[in-house]
Amino acid sequence: MENTIEPSKAELDILTVIWKHGPNTVRFVHNQLQQIKEVNYTTTLKQMQLMTEKGMLKRDESSMTHIYSAAEEPSKTKGHLLDKFVNHIYEGSAGNLVMQLLDNKKASSEDLKLIRDILDKLDQPQ
Repeated sequence: MENTIEPSKAELDILTVIWKHGPNTVRFVHNQLQQIKEVNYTTTLKQMQLMTEKGMLKRDESSMTHIYSAAEEPSKTKGHLLDKFVNHIYEGSAGNLVMQLLDNKKASSEDLKLIRDILDKLDQPQ
């Protein structure tokens, strides 16, 4: 299995901002984080520097303002975290996860239609 770096909660918050808004500066990421939690600028800066050292972020130093981008596609990191979650909490059963989600009644009618469409596509012969 390929070694995927597992982000901490704080690292995941930073990645989420970059995934949503694209490559950006520490200042921009910090301002976005400030909307959801209290964090010092220097903490955001240090965290992003460490994430670059770990290989989670890439830093473009070609201009005066450094621009950070995610080193991996969101789907790769999210897939890794989801696999780990399903394996740990649901004993590897995606079905149990889906049943729990649907049992919590948080799926909208649009979500349910999308799920039905996906299931219909999976049932079609290849």
